Amino acid sequence: MTRPAPFGTTSKSVFIPVGMVLVSMLSIQCSASLAKSLFALISPAGVTALRLLFSALILLAVFKPWRTPITRAAWRPIIIYGLALGCMNLTFYIAIQRIPLGIAVALEFTGPLAIAMWSARRLVDFVWVGFAVTGVCLLLPLRQTVGSLDAIDPFGTCCALAAGFFWALYIIFGRKAGMANGTASVALGTLIGALIIFPVGVATEGLGLFSLAVLPYAVLIGIFSSALPYGLEMVALARIPAQTFGILMSLEPALGALSGFIFLGEQLSVTQWTALLCIIVASAGATLTIRRG
Repeated sequence: MTRPAPFGTTSKSVFIPVGMVLVSMLSIQCSASLAKSLFALISPAGVTALRLLFSALILLAVFKPWRTPITRAAWRPIIIYGLALGCMNLTFYIAIQRIPLGIAVALEFTGPLAIAMWSARRLVDFVWVGFAVTGVCLLLPLRQTVGSLDAIDPFGTCCALAAGFFWALYIIFGRKAGMANGTASVALGTLIGALIIFPVGVATEGLGLFSLAVLPYAVLIGIFSSALPYGLEMVALARIPAQTFGILMSLEPALGALSGFIFLGEQLSVTQWTALLCIIVASAGATLTIRRG
């Protein structure tokens, strides 16, 4: 999953900000592995509710949105942004309960890829479209043998694609909200997402949602999935071009697969790694060419 991306100027040395972006992505994927390990204790809805709650509390403390005046018209994109954020996290966590983390991240990438490719005009742009379509088709459970390494859960696949759809909405309305209200939108959007999803978590888990066996891990997930990566990316994006940031983000499916392998013991087949590579190439290529069009 990605985060709000303010754009800034370049710097002579890119090694430190590039390292920050890589640490940010590793933080997000490792926190997703930690979240998945909690599914033995509480449901994805419960984990999502706690993650958004603690993320919102941290971001409210950091960005202090009450200091920023917000007009009535500006609330609409913030509310939609928060709704998309909440639904994106919920559907993604439901997905990784059923399918490997790397595959879920790759399928979720269809959201931002679709936005980038909407402006495809030149022949080379459609090459990246072809890579993306090939990658997704290789991952879809169209002709799979039960018990094979290639087999993935159809419902989990649909949830990952739904997360991609909500990610696209998140980007569109997050950009609108951010242009009007800056970092205040991040905190307010996360708060709205928490207010929407938290009742679902409570209805699903009841008092078990507040178990002392879960809460410390939920705090860690809130830190490493939101507060830390948001902070690192805000610093990094002031020092590297947005295009460089986009290319680095293309590595996220691979990092998700690596995190799933190290922390969860998830293994992917050659076909699935090929699919991830296609999506990574499509994302990097779209960043290099389509965004210039």
